[in-house]
Amino acid sequence: MSDDQSESPADRRHPDTTTERLEIFSDGVIAIAITLLVLDIKVPEAAPGGLFDALLVHWPAYVAYVLSFTVIGIMWVSHHSMFERIRHVDRGMLFTNLLLLLGIGFLPFPTSLLAEYTKEGGSNSHVAAAVYSATMAAIGLAFLAIWVYLARHPDLLVEGVDPANLRRSIRRSFVGPIVYTASIGLAFISAIACYFVYAAVAVYFIWGPSTRALRPGRGRPQVASTEQPDSSDTEQPDSSDTEQL
Repeated sequence: MSDDQSESPADRRHPDTTTERLEIFSDGVIAIAITLLVLDIKVPEAAPGGLFDALLVHWPAYVAYVLSFTVIGIMWVSHHSMFERIRHVDRGMLFTNLLLLLGIGFLPFPTSLLAEYTKEGGSNSHVAAAVYSATMAAIGLAFLAIWVYLARHPDLLVEGVDPANLRRSIRRSFVGPIVYTASIGLAFISAIACYFVYAAVAVYFIWGPSTRALRPGRGRPQVASTEQPDSSDTEQPDSSDTEQL
């Protein structure tokens, strides 16, 4: 049999569109974004004997760094797990993934705002927290858009993925956008309270609820085959056993 005849229909529809290049590019963008976070941690100026107090003053920068580093790390793990379930990508998926990377690449900026203005308090801290919440909500919507795109193009997925599990992944992905959008309002009440919301959402997503729901083979049990056995495989009685005496 020739190579063309051995290809599956999915291979013929999506030539040269494996996920490798997309994942490499995504890893690069995520790596740059997570590295830029450390630029907000600067050596404080302190009088003799006052370094400890000077370090404490900058606590929002440390918390914001740890928080965003953890969040981007979870996104990287989720992105990796997601594309383990994807066999091919098409042009639409490439652009949808770019929307996600747009948000992740922007995240160091609202992290800087959060680190800089939380310690000052006042209206600026509320705006900084609101910008961070809005950015995280946009990233959550981008992840959701990928799941919805996969639901509309199931031929991109690996074999064995149950459509019911894909719908479950979509439902679980709504948590991030909903909670982060709600935290925009909370930001104008207390920027500090938003830190706890961000941490709670990170804990929720750390175990990968959306991608775990999409494990191949989970969901409805496979229907047993109704094929009849080949008559050639059934044992035929020996003619000597039926011979009359």
